[in-house]
Amino acid sequence: MKALQNIGGQRIWARLGVFLLALVLAVPAGTPPASAQEPAPRRNLFDLLFGGPRYERYERYDPYQRAPRRRYDRNGSIVDVPARPPRNRTAPGRAAPPRAQQPVVPPAPEPVAKLENAKQILVIGDFMAGGLGGELENAFATSPGVAVSQRSDGSSGLVRQDHFDWPRELPLMLDEAKPAVVVVMIGANDRQQMTTGDAKEKFRSDAWFKEYETRVAELAGIVTSRKLPLLWVGLPSFQSPSMMADAVTLNAIYRNQTEKAGGEFVDIWEGFVDEDGKFVITGSDVNGQQVRLRGSDGITFTKAGKQKLAFYVEKFVRRHVGDMASPDLVKLDGSNLPPLSTLPNAAGQTVPAHPISLSDPELDGGKDLLGAAPLPAVAVETPRDRLVKRGELPPAPTGRIDDYRVPAAGSATR
Repeated sequence: MKALQNIGGQRIWARLGVFLLALVLAVPAGTPPASAQEPAPRRNLFDLLFGGPRYERYERYDPYQRAPRRRYDRNGSIVDVPARPPRNRTAPGRAAPPRAQQPVVPPAPEPVAKLENAKQILVIGDFMAGGLGGELENAFATSPGVAVSQRSDGSSGLVRQDHFDWPRELPLMLDEAKPAVVVVMIGANDRQQMTTGDAKEKFRSDAWFKEYETRVAELAGIVTSRKLPLLWVGLPSFQSPSMMADAVTLNAIYRNQTEKAGGEFVDIWEGFVDEDGKFVITGSDVNGQQVRLRGSDGITFTKAGKQKLAFYVEKFVRRHVGDMASPDLVKLDGSNLPPLSTLPNAAGQTVPAHPISLSDPELDGGKDLLGAAPLPAVAVETPRDRLVKRGELPPAPTGRIDDYRVPAAGSATR
C-alpha cells in the first residue's frame, strides 16, 4: 500500500516539474526595447503570476480627412464641387438665438496740457472720493482750462479723527491747491462708535447724531468761509438694508448742514436704485446700456459705476467753471499768434496792421456804427403795433370771405 502511494506521489511531482520546465522555456531570454514603430509585447502568464514588467502602448492615429468630392463631366474631366454650407442645427421654425454682443468701449481721450491759469477742482474724502476724483480727471482730460486733484484717504471719515483729522488737514490742502471748486464725498466709514472727549457715543444714539452734525458743519464751514463753491456728494444706496437706512439718515444731515453753510448737495441716490427705490447691482450707465455698477460686496463701485458717479458731479462742476471747461480753449502767446504787422494788401504789399478796438475803432468815444441814422421824428404805426397796443386788426381785403363791410350804393353785387 505504501509502495503505491510513493509511486503516485512521484508521478505528481514529475508532472509538476515538467509543467514548470515548460513555463520557463516559454519565457524569452531577453525582451528587446519597444520602439515607436513596433507594438509593445503582450504580458504572459509568468508576468501575471510574479509581477513582470509592464509595457505601455503608444498608438498614433492620423486625423481623418475626408476625400474631396469629385464630379466628372461628359468628357471624363474632373469638375470641382463647391463645399457644402455648414449645417443649420437650429430646430425648424425657430430662429437662432442672437449672440451676446460686448458693449463697445470708446478709447479714453488723450489728455491735453493744462493752462497755467487752469481752474483747480479739489476732491476730498474716503475711498469713494478716490474713485470719483479719478473719473473726474478723465471727464476733464480734454479741457485745458480745468485740472482735477484729489486728496483722499480710503479709511478716513468724520468719526475716527485719530486716524485722519479732516478739519485740521483741509485748510492746508486749500492753501496748497488753491481750488476754484471743492468736492466732498465722505461718510461710508462713519457707521461706528464715536469718541467725544472722555465719552464714547454708540452709533445711532441722539448724542452721536448731534456730534456728527457739528463735525459736518465744521468741515463745510472751512470751505465756504473762504468764499469757495462747495459740492457735497451724498452717499449711494447699499445692498445691506441697515446700511441703506443709515445712508438715508446721513444724507439728510449732509444736505441740511451743507445748505446752511451755503454749499450745494449733489444727490446721486436715484442713479443706483431701481424704480421701486431698491438697491441694484446692474443698471444703466452714462450711455444707457445695462452694465454692472456695483461690486460683489454691495458697497464699492465698478468702473462704469464710478463713471456714472462722476457724471452727476460733472454737471455741477461745469456750472461753476464756465467756459474754462471748453476743450477748444487754447493758450495764445507769441508762439501761436499770426504776425499782425505783415498782412498783404490788394497789391500784394505788406502794410502795417495794428489791433483796433471793435467797440470804438476811432478811439473818440463814439458808440454808433457807420451808416447809423437817427430815427424818424414821426414813427409810422405798423399793423403789429395796432394789434398789440389796441387790439385792432387791419381791414380784410375787399371780396374776401371775412370782409363784412357794406358795399357802397350802386356798386356791383355778386
